[in-house]
Amino acid sequence: MKRTALGRFPCSVARTMDLLGDWWTPLVLREVFAGVHRFDGIQRSLGIARNTLADRLARLVAEGLLDRVPYQEKPARHEYVLTEKGRDFFPVLAAMVRWGDKWLADDSGAPVALVHTCGHAGHARTVCSECGEPFTADTVTSRIGPGFPAELAGKPEVRARFT
Repeated sequence: MKRTALGRFPCSVARTMDLLGDWWTPLVLREVFAGVHRFDGIQRSLGIARNTLADRLARLVAEGLLDRVPYQEKPARHEYVLTEKGRDFFPVLAAMVRWGDKWLADDSGAPVALVHTCGHAGHARTVCSECGEPFTADTVTSRIGPGFPAELAGKPEVRARFT
């Protein structure tokens, strides 16, 4: 299949997948959200190779999702703490949990319940930020946004995709 110029455009999904789309990165973030902040704890919990974990943590720190914070001087040891950018990834994980619970769980049910501060087990729900109605494939369309490259926006085949 021939890729169009639009197909090569680094859209939000493509950029996000470039950063977070490998097998391990969302699992590393899941562990940090669950309170596992130290290298050895994350490695033990996931069974991930040390070099792979070191690479993923370094990337998450470089991209600003985690901060590497010292907790011991001799020997030097660090833990990984979510930044605001990292905490903003939680709804993505919650949506992945919701989808997996619906489509991949066996007859025994969901393996983990997400419990809100109200005390109820719940699930992620995507709604319009303006009206609160469900945000679904049937209720959402796409428009060219302000960050879309002007040289592509003027092409009829690109504009047709957004009208």
